[in-house]
Amino acid sequence: MTRLSSIRQQFTPSRVNIYFSILCFFFPPVLGSVVSFVFNGGGLWSVLLIASRKRRFNVDRPVIALTVAIYAYCAANLMASIVNNSLARDAPHLIPLVTFLFFPVSYSTWSITPKATLVRIIILCSMAACFVAVLLAIFQQYWLGMRAEGGAGNAIVFAEVLCLAVMMCVAGALSGVERHRIALVCAALGGVVAIVYSGTRIAWLALLISGIAVLLINQQRLRGRNVVRLLLLLVAVGVVIAALGFQTIAERLDFLRSDWDALGAHGNYDTSLGIRVALWEIGLKAFREMPLFGHGVSATQLLIKQGFQDQFALSLGFNHFHNGFLTALVQAGTLGAVTLAAIFVVAARNAALVLRNSTDPIERFGAMMIVVVVITYLTSGMTGILVGHDILDSVLMVFLVSGTYLASGRQAPLVENQTHPPVVEDQALPSATQ
Repeated sequence: MTRLSSIRQQFTPSRVNIYFSILCFFFPPVLGSVVSFVFNGGGLWSVLLIASRKRRFNVDRPVIALTVAIYAYCAANLMASIVNNSLARDAPHLIPLVTFLFFPVSYSTWSITPKATLVRIIILCSMAACFVAVLLAIFQQYWLGMRAEGGAGNAIVFAEVLCLAVMMCVAGALSGVERHRIALVCAALGGVVAIVYSGTRIAWLALLISGIAVLLINQQRLRGRNVVRLLLLLVAVGVVIAALGFQTIAERLDFLRSDWDALGAHGNYDTSLGIRVALWEIGLKAFREMPLFGHGVSATQLLIKQGFQDQFALSLGFNHFHNGFLTALVQAGTLGAVTLAAIFVVAARNAALVLRNSTDPIERFGAMMIVVVVITYLTSGMTGILVGHDILDSVLMVFLVSGTYLASGRQAPLVENQTHPPVVEDQALPSATQ
């Protein structure tokens, strides 16, 4: 009985939330699609908890605005299928939208976690993920002779989610909410090296823009000696990256230059860059055919295959147009693209309001999470997938849920049952700043 009681104490609602948060922030670059099972499983469990009144539906105003945008995007995709009379055919492709529908219920259960506890989980798990990711990247680069893809099974997805982990380490080191600054800097450096080994050029750009944004947000802390230390650190980081990743960077840039020459001088679309340009031309043509509601989700592969054959005499097939908004335009028309953009606009607006009005380090950290995920996804989505990939969709929801809660949410009371008053469990993992 004593052992059973001890096990029950390890699985109290607050502790379950802690374990859940650890998995959500550690898994993406390390175990890839496992994070999708974790997040969606947690979302389904949240629905059951709210339905049984063991959790309260938390309706903070920023969450309502973001929920409206997310649900509008899902509705636009459903409308496209109805208009094209392809609901049955599109059904398997519409099921992944459930990940987005879990946003408000996941927020309601995640928000029982004390904010200081959640911040520390995010930073430490991101740090651990960066360390493991660089080990995986080195093994894949030098022992397997392949582009680093971590546990994601895709170099582009690996680089994108790892970019978020790197930025969480940088934000944690600069914002003052975590003491282990040297370890965080080392983890961030390792993550950057892994991203370089992934060979994902657009992720390099996303990393640069996100890093500049985080530095600007924390510019008040970068004064006097801190500026000198930052400059020395940046020089050291540059030297390490140049030493370890020079060959990879040079090769990828050389490929880009040769692809550009082949496309511009010879009209050769059978290169990495040429295929993307061809996809954009095919997508724009398909959008002009059905501008308002689009062709439906399942039509993408057929449109691409037929477009390559008819327009470029190539036999190629893809399931997206290597541009997130163009994919939305083709699949769900103007309504789909506008509602997709609204998700990022609303999230960015929520973050901007907090950064303008709040001096609380935890709230500002949450706002930085939102800023980083918006920049990373929009930048990477210009030449790749924005949404529609299980890992990327789950990670987007993880960051929007936790970032919105930390930035502008209220901690929700834990409702044990209907007859007892709501109670908030003790903080299980104290912050290093306390």
